[in-house]
Amino acid sequence: MKKVLDYLKELLNAKDTVIVATSGGPDSMCLLDLLLSLKDKLNLNLIVAHVNHKLREESEEEYVFVKEYAKNHGLLFEYMEIKEYDHDNLENAARKKRYEFFAKLVNKYHAKYLMTAHHSDDLIETILMRLVRGSSIKGYSGFRQVTDMGDYKIVRPLILVSKDDILKYMEDNNLKYYVDKSNFSLEYTRNRYRSVVLPFLKKEQENVGEKFLKFSRELESLSLFLDSYIKDLEQDIKSDEGIDIAKLLRLDEFIIKKVIEYELSLIYINDLFLVSDKNTSDIIKLIRNKKNGYVILPNNYIAIKDYNNFRIEHNNKEINYYYELDDVVNVPGGIIKKINSSDNTSNYIIRLNSLDIKLPIIVRSRKPGDKIEVKNMKGSKKVKDIFIDEKVSLKKRKNFPIVTDSENRIIWLPGVKKSKFDVARDGIYDIILAYEEEK
Repeated sequence: MKKVLDYLKELLNAKDTVIVATSGGPDSMCLLDLLLSLKDKLNLNLIVAHVNHKLREESEEEYVFVKEYAKNHGLLFEYMEIKEYDHDNLENAARKKRYEFFAKLVNKYHAKYLMTAHHSDDLIETILMRLVRGSSIKGYSGFRQVTDMGDYKIVRPLILVSKDDILKYMEDNNLKYYVDKSNFSLEYTRNRYRSVVLPFLKKEQENVGEKFLKFSRELESLSLFLDSYIKDLEQDIKSDEGIDIAKLLRLDEFIIKKVIEYELSLIYINDLFLVSDKNTSDIIKLIRNKKNGYVILPNNYIAIKDYNNFRIEHNNKEINYYYELDDVVNVPGGIIKKINSSDNTSNYIIRLNSLDIKLPIIVRSRKPGDKIEVKNMKGSKKVKDIFIDEKVSLKKRKNFPIVTDSENRIIWLPGVKKSKFDVARDGIYDIILAYEEEK
């Protein structure tokens, strides 16, 4: 453990506040004991953070153990209990809730560090799982010894040692800990790597953990270099609307893939393990397709091809709304209001004769099958087809305002098309509506 202690002594300063993620298992109890050995020397403020996942019978016993340990050593104790999981992937949901809890504690205590007990065996398992599943250069590097979160850093000091080193330390120092029996169940993917693949690698190479750590750091350095390169490159190919696909496709195939991976990394900052190389491949196919469309991504995100732009955003559901227009109505993306006069004849203004329509005027969200009788055109046309013809973005279409009379006849598609009910500027009308988009 000398390597870990030397690292901690070099990292920590006097009076630093550290949140220590403590499950009660051998890894976290080892980390906590090492930090305790430095506590008085450096006057450290250690916060023991325990999460009860409520998934095993031993959970309550482990909670009591960690709480009493903190009390006996004069440490502050913080506790969170996960009562329900609102995610299909239990492991990912639990991880998300844990780190949200830890982040709140960092903010509460103005902590400089959050420390977790990930060790070199964990790193090997993570790298192997991602190699088999498929990932990016950043993903293949596993996890970093230090992750900069801006206001604080996540530090994994035990990455320098193996699980065997940890167990030996606990035994030599006669330290108590609890064992999560589910870690031995071959039902879980990680456990199969842990029980089958890792022992073989350790047999082949005794210091395999050091080899994988070196591999991880090499990939991390390469990833940082590529991120810097792509960040500079995006100044020329990216705008508020997203990435310009025409400019993107002029680049080398490798760089195109790295741009996509970089965009994904901005979204999945701490959840990059959720993204596979299939996600990246699907996005590349999407942007090469002539048609607009989208690719569904983990955690309710979507990659959208919107004419000549590509972007990744949260998959917000369509909003259903229905308003009677009095003087002004706020709609997604802007406002619709009555005005007294205007010389404007664009599609952002419509003039109406109240004798031609059935009042009140309604502003509502889109409905399947919506049609409009377009001004100066015979018959009706689907709103969907108009949006395609006019190149209205997919993002804008989702919650686009439809203006109708009380008999549900579409009067106006604000900013896009006017209906047969529009009156010429020199005609007879008593209503003028204007649409102002948000800037």
